[in-house]
Amino acid sequence: MLTFNEDQSALNLADGGTFPSLGLGTWKIPQERAPQIIQDAIRIGYRHFDCACDYGNELEVGAGLRGAMEGGRCTRDDLWITSKLWNTYHEPQHVRAACERSLRDLGLDELDLYLVHFPIALAYVPFEERYPPGWLFDPKAESPAMKPIKVPYSDTWGAMEELQQAGLVKRIGVSNLTISLLREVLSSCAIRPAVHQIELHPYLTQQKMLRYCQEEDVAITAFSPLGADSYLSLGMAGEEERLLTNSVMTSIAAHHEKSAAQIALRWALQRGTAPIPKTQSIPHLEENLAIYDFALSGEDLSQIDALDQHRRFNDPGEFGEKAFNTFIPIYD
Repeated sequence: MLTFNEDQSALNLADGGTFPSLGLGTWKIPQERAPQIIQDAIRIGYRHFDCACDYGNELEVGAGLRGAMEGGRCTRDDLWITSKLWNTYHEPQHVRAACERSLRDLGLDELDLYLVHFPIALAYVPFEERYPPGWLFDPKAESPAMKPIKVPYSDTWGAMEELQQAGLVKRIGVSNLTISLLREVLSSCAIRPAVHQIELHPYLTQQKMLRYCQEEDVAITAFSPLGADSYLSLGMAGEEERLLTNSVMTSIAAHHEKSAAQIALRWALQRGTAPIPKTQSIPHLEENLAIYDFALSGEDLSQIDALDQHRRFNDPGEFGEKAFNTFIPIYD
């Protein structure tokens, strides 16, 4: 069973390492703003940054990291940097090049964690043709769509293991898996996934996945821990689905003299997960980090757990067909 350190600022991993229990997600942070936001976050106290090829801003995030280190605000050893293998690089011969591209863009020699972003294999798109390649195989086609290919997840995972053995990454992990696929990885791998990154918030509590990962000593990072807010502008959620205006959340927040966002993040923390909210606002950066000076009661936790609606906002089986003309489900 994985545990936190004494002040809950870091999660202890199965291999004896630790990583910061709250991170900054970089999805949807505009390129032009990313360098300054990263430097601001480090100045405020963030040390865990969640990145990905597909976010299209790793070069700019890297500039922010470099500026903070050159300015003496932190050292490389202070930081935990995660990146992710995109869908178009699942064939084993492309895995190392994809990782090396992220390393180059981020300005790093080694990643703390490299994840397989989705259990979805798409046809390879060369770097010189388009980077990041996105979901569509040919955006200029008359009817643009994804181009799924058949690559066993175990083949991709084997190439991920080679990255760790080569010293390009300290740890490898998975993202967006079902329990059955995670069980399959654990039963056949040479190197176990250190972390599973999943969508996790009070409207999608994922109780069984959480319990399974805890029993298997696989840490969980929780993306979209504030629920619908990141998806409103994309048309993937409605205003009425906002977690932060839910009466249970606002009532508990008022009792603790905290914001609803802080309650959601504290709930994630007390469940033994590491939330990675995204924000572009300095006040919100500060607010999100201020979750270590209070605790939710057992009654608070039960009330929040009861909000579960099994509502998944980031589901390729839903947005794939609507946005990319391709039905590509990964969840039942």
